[in-house]
Amino acid sequence: MIAQIEGNLISLDEDSAWIQAGAVCYELMLPGYAVVQLSGQIGRPVTLCTFEYYEGTLGGGNLIPRMVGFLNRGERDFFAIYTTVKGMGIKKALKSLALPIERIASAIESGDEKLLATLPGVGKKMAQMIAAELGGKLKRYAHEAAEPQSRSAFSLFQTEALEILIAWGEKRAEAMELIELTCRKHPEIKTAEELIPLVYRVKQGVEA
Repeated sequence: MIAQIEGNLISLDEDSAWIQAGAVCYELMLPGYAVVQLSGQIGRPVTLCTFEYYEGTLGGGNLIPRMVGFLNRGERDFFAIYTTVKGMGIKKALKSLALPIERIASAIESGDEKLLATLPGVGKKMAQMIAAELGGKLKRYAHEAAEPQSRSAFSLFQTEALEILIAWGEKRAEAMELIELTCRKHPEIKTAEELIPLVYRVKQGVEA
């Protein structure tokens, strides 16, 4: 099994990345928070911890190999526990991880079902199941210090604004570019509520 890939990030999409490692280019599925953290790193060397799985059914004869990437080993280990929740498949889990792992783990440990329910594709019922099944199992992920991230990493309010824009129909890559551009123009912005209207002004060309 391939446990780690080191190479140049040559492409970044809404939910995946292409990593060129020597003569081989790997396509990795990514959780939302990792896409945000890797924004601005295209063309640069990156290292991702990985795990592989097969998509499809044995009886169908159409198994497709997939690879998932994480920023560090702890996040990969968290994901392995997170996907033990009934009904939480690989793709659903990746889609739901829009916030940093430590924040989601803290919400699970504190029983914050309201925050969990806001994660993409989760909802109230699944939030209750996550809190009930994983409570007490994720303390190390909730409290351990996050590893150093890219200097271009989004702040919490930028991440919140990004997920709102995606929910309103914006493509992730385009929304990230708009957020970065808007924040360069308006470094005084500190909340998602302030940021979103200005993002649309920039998109519409109202602000040069």
